[in-house]
Amino acid sequence: MTDLAAPSSFFVKHLEDLRAAAAGRPVLDLACGRGRHTLAAAEAGLRSVGADRNAAALAELAQAARRRRLPAECVRSDLEAESGIPFDAGSCGGILVFRFLFRPLAPRIEELLAPGGLLLYETFTQRQRELSGGPRRAAFLLAPAELPTLFPRLEVIDYWEGVTAGPNPAALARLAARRPAA
Repeated sequence: MTDLAAPSSFFVKHLEDLRAAAAGRPVLDLACGRGRHTLAAAEAGLRSVGADRNAAALAELAQAARRRRLPAECVRSDLEAESGIPFDAGSCGGILVFRFLFRPLAPRIEELLAPGGLLLYETFTQRQRELSGGPRRAAFLLAPAELPTLFPRLEVIDYWEGVTAGPNPAALARLAARRPAA
């Protein structure tokens, strides 16, 4: 079984890219849940902020950060609301989105990234319906090759789409993309 407390292999693969892009600016983990990526970014020495609307999950994240003495911040925010992300345009060195999809948020994500900032995005595709578990509603599943099209102003660094191996496979799209420096 996959350890959902461990960061995604895609996060691990691009950690050095994220570290370089952050350059002292915060890394924002959207729909962070209990904060597996918020904590992983903080462990890597990055200023990390987890945002989620679930107060109980954020409390667990805050407790885990205190216990591990990590400088991770928590922000309660409804990402599907008009004013869902309380950060200024261009203020984030990195944005993390794992297993969450709300298409109207894509332009705001692009706007939040600082020049040179990095987006790491991983979520389910329509093929997930062929597998056990995971979301089933169309609103939560990407069409084939859709993820890069949600971020037209970003430069794609890495893109993969397929079914992961292992005892609990998942149909995922993974995108690493950078906001152009100028």
